[in-house]
Amino acid sequence: MIPYGRQAISRQDIDAVVEVLQSDFLTQGPRVPEFEQALCKATGAAHCVVSNSATSSLHLACRALGVGPGDAVWTSDVTFVASANCALYCGADVDFVDIDPRTYNMSPLALEQKLREVREAGRPLPKVVIPVHLCGQSCEMEAIHALSKEYGFAIIEDAAHAIGARYRDEPVGNCRYSDIAVFSFHPVKIVTTGEGGAVTTNDEKLAHRMRLLNSHGTTRDSEEMTNESDGPWYYQQIDLGYNYRMTEMQAALGLSQLNRLKSWVAERNRLAERYDSLLSDLPVQTPWQHPDSYSARHLYVIRTAEDIGAAGHRRVFEQLRAGGIGVNLHYIPLHTQPYYRDVKDIRGSWPEADRYYKQAISLPLFHHMTEQQQDEVVKVLASSL
Repeated sequence: MIPYGRQAISRQDIDAVVEVLQSDFLTQGPRVPEFEQALCKATGAAHCVVSNSATSSLHLACRALGVGPGDAVWTSDVTFVASANCALYCGADVDFVDIDPRTYNMSPLALEQKLREVREAGRPLPKVVIPVHLCGQSCEMEAIHALSKEYGFAIIEDAAHAIGARYRDEPVGNCRYSDIAVFSFHPVKIVTTGEGGAVTTNDEKLAHRMRLLNSHGTTRDSEEMTNESDGPWYYQQIDLGYNYRMTEMQAALGLSQLNRLKSWVAERNRLAERYDSLLSDLPVQTPWQHPDSYSARHLYVIRTAEDIGAAGHRRVFEQLRAGGIGVNLHYIPLHTQPYYRDVKDIRGSWPEADRYYKQAISLPLFHHMTEQQQDEVVKVLASSL
């Protein structure tokens, strides 16, 4: 089976982790801050806080922005459930925005229309909007940022797919058009720490709050304490935080992997462009790339012809799996999930997301994929079509 995504672990990566295992610190040592600084350098952001998962990082971002009961958070309808669940963890309400038919990212036009309708109806506007850089391609952040100024919401970029991507020739995660950006280091992502996540921001207060919440809400800083220290052992819990910390082993792996980020993203783009050429004569829609974006190419999503319908789409998917091609579907629209449909009673219309779901298939793509593997994917796809 050719998987849709797979980590690449080198001898250098293994040695970096073993070095930590033989050191004095397995957690809360020097590698975590080194990894955070390396991510600041890679993204151009002023501050970074790493955690045990991107889901934890999304939760920290929402908490840092003060999301709570009575607030609303909006995200893309086509994303993994974590992009929405993070708001529910804070007691907030969630709603979804339809996607752009070309990029599959949150549509700025759909967002603007929804904002206008909500304001005219006198309903609460979102406190936070979470655009998702699906497949590694940045959303149209300048347009979304302009709407945030008009309608007064904060922005968390869900950049789980987009480490190494660029928007308007600047690194994704520099937070020029957002308050916070979130990355994932799950094994199928471009850089892995096993499990792991990170937030970047240019706001020192937000960074400090996320760092506090990341480690139980406790501090040893005497200036933050409510009374004088009892001694050098003393700490205080000043907020309700979590144990979302990343281990030293994970950070060491991430540091080692980050050294190859640029070459890996370049190779993913080369393979994606080769797919574009190989698939040009088949009845499928290949991914469109926005001229303002250099995608990290985390995923390569094709769309089957609309006239074969949902049944034809499923048949192609199943024949690919039967032929040893580990395809997947990213993602099922959130508004169709039973929890959001039946429990949270989300109602609305997301026609582009519904259309996407009936056609999308993620083909295998990883930076150490061979051309022979890619040729096999195309051969089985052509047969299934």
